Amino acid sequence: MDATPTTAEEDRARREAPRQLLRRSGFAAAAPLFTADLAGAAGAEEAARIVTSHGHRLWSEAARSGQAGDDRPLYWARLTLAAILRSWEPPFALAAEERAALLRRLEYASRGHDDLVFAPDDRQLRVIVTGFDPFGLDEDVRRSNPSGAAALALHGTSFEAGGHTAVVRAAVFPVRWRDFTEGMAEETLMPHYGATAAPADAVITVSRGREGRFDLEAYNGAWRSGRADNEDRGEQGPVPLPGGMGLPDPPPQWCRSTLPRRAIVEGAAGRFPIVDNTEVTEIPAGASEPVVRPDGPTEGSQARAGGGGGYLSNEIAYRNTLMRDTAGRDIPAGHVHTPELELATDDPSAVTDPDFERDRADITEQLRAIVMAAVRARTEDDG
Repeated sequence: MDATPTTAEEDRARREAPRQLLRRSGFAAAAPLFTADLAGAAGAEEAARIVTSHGHRLWSEAARSGQAGDDRPLYWARLTLAAILRSWEPPFALAAEERAALLRRLEYASRGHDDLVFAPDDRQLRVIVTGFDPFGLDEDVRRSNPSGAAALALHGTSFEAGGHTAVVRAAVFPVRWRDFTEGMAEETLMPHYGATAAPADAVITVSRGREGRFDLEAYNGAWRSGRADNEDRGEQGPVPLPGGMGLPDPPPQWCRSTLPRRAIVEGAAGRFPIVDNTEVTEIPAGASEPVVRPDGPTEGSQARAGGGGGYLSNEIAYRNTLMRDTAGRDIPAGHVHTPELELATDDPSAVTDPDFERDRADITEQLRAIVMAAVRARTEDDG
């Protein structure tokens, strides 16, 4: 099969700022190593092993250096490898669906989705935290996403909660509608709602939100806003759910956070205020025009935006809490929006500055406190 065209997202990786971020982080070595190993693949199965191995290496190296806080090298390295995989011309026949499967393998392996593994230990509490890739990159290609940075920093950490040890495993999701349409969230998270020997005790999704504040999103709506994603594609309409996973049909218009929001507001104080956000946009039953409700949806209404809007942050929150409800799990599950994170300098050659590093570290530490407060409040209630 001939090579396939690169995406708009992969094309941005050729710009100077992404290349600089790869050079200064050491991730620039990933591309030549990947190219060399692919050149030696004798068939599709061996290629799949190579792709998976390099994806796992990206994730493990990014998580190992996660305390440094920068999510951008992982993002740009993944896109660089994806572009190489699209242009690869192997010495054997490779069908279009086989190349697509290799690209999918790279995504899952390099995002920590394969690494959401907990020990079957009843003394442990299993906590999943997810973040997102950077986005809005046509405005500033140097952007970071503090939710992804925090996920990398929290991955593999632990803390005490109610006489148990809480262990955090993290994963990062793309800012692309197509992956969610194809069921990435369900494939990754559904097993942790009861289909594994060690189901999760908390699943907290996180994304980048407004300036200067954290938001705890109380309600998530079954609607896509149409905003363009990292591939410059927009999707508007009801959230499409994958079949074969036991999800309700038709699905509910709204799902609700079960994070202990009051305990988080009171117990995770830091530099940024934490807002319990109960606002939604709905079309009330019998009406035709959307209205904003400050205190959640009314009975029989149609969703047009959750507290976090109608973008992919609302979507992963909706899918996550719907999986929780479908599985009948009474665990903390909900969404947190972090403050925005922007570079203070307009110098296009500068990929960081002291304020940027400080803000990212402060956001990460307060998110850590939010996760701890959520888990500890639930263990105190259970006790």
